[in-house]
Amino acid sequence: MQTFRTTSENPDFQNFVKKLDAYLAFIDGEDHAFYHQFNKIDLLKNCIVIFEDEKPVACGALKPIDENTMEVKRMFTLPEFRGKGFAASVLKELEIWAKELGSEKVVLETGKKQTEAVALYHKCNYNIIPNYGQYAGVENSVCFEKVL
Repeated sequence: MQTFRTTSENPDFQNFVKKLDAYLAFIDGEDHAFYHQFNKIDLLKNCIVIFEDEKPVACGALKPIDENTMEVKRMFTLPEFRGKGFAASVLKELEIWAKELGSEKVVLETGKKQTEAVALYHKCNYNIIPNYGQYAGVENSVCFEKVL
């Protein structure tokens, strides 16, 4: 497994985001348009792509929230590589990078219907927090935090 730090201009990352958006449009249904507006990638400077045998298999990104907090964004693993620890590896690499950038914690939002994602964040020692920012009061959202 190789980890590659990049930006949102990376073609592998962009390809994963297209696959992620298609998956989320299916999972979120009519709620997709609401969530999609918060997932633009053009300004993401901290993106990770993980490769297995020179094939890109998973990705994730960080977005600054404030001087002490980064938000985990655009987590995706190809379906045929799920359940093999790649998403946890992406998350760990993002946490390391966030700490290197001076962040004290990372936060994220996922949909309650994304049960695999919710299970991953629990397994990786993230704690549920009140929905923050644009997700406050959104019934389908669940937000997490991890102190670094």
